[in-house]
Amino acid sequence: MKQPNIVIINYGIGNTFSILSAIKALDYRKVIISNSPKDIVEANYLILPGVGAFASCIENLKKSKLPKILDDVVKNKSTPILGICVGMQVMAEYSEENGIHKGLGWIPGKVIKIKSQNKLKVPHVGWNEISFAQDHKLFDNIKNNSHYYFDHSYHYSCSKEYNLASFKYPTELSAIIKKNNIIGVQFHPEKSSNNGLRLLRNFLSL
Repeated sequence: MKQPNIVIINYGIGNTFSILSAIKALDYRKVIISNSPKDIVEANYLILPGVGAFASCIENLKKSKLPKILDDVVKNKSTPILGICVGMQVMAEYSEENGIHKGLGWIPGKVIKIKSQNKLKVPHVGWNEISFAQDHKLFDNIKNNSHYYFDHSYHYSCSKEYNLASFKYPTELSAIIKKNNIIGVQFHPEKSSNNGLRLLRNFLSL
């Protein structure tokens, strides 16, 4: 099987080396961490990590001059891209975290704070199960209600048509969203043991 070119986008924020290790554990060898426009254009798959505050992630993307090139390859070349945690959230139209901040606008929706209810703590940190909302190849060989590792205080609010899977905290919130070739996961697959590796493998097989 021909090895695809995989680029983990480097903009100074995110668990890039943890993601790299996870993908290499799946025997993919042509995987690099880069912010080079040439590498991004030539990639067969893109992964957009992200941790911390929404505004910082967007600002760092802009400083790295990445929004325009990413817009081009994602929308015009239809390169599959996976956003992880805040890397998913920046795909929204805007976020309400520490003010109103404009996102990339790839998947209609907004990022809002998780409501603290029923003595549940915010941030939402730890393992939680996800429930499939639609059938998708991303879930091949993964059981419904499998557990994944979360670490966030804000969530992506979008319409049901873009929601692939949900988690409860305590109401149903989006765990995985999708529009065409664009996929976002709120949890960290690179920290989610075998289920996380299976999901990464499935993404890299789309």
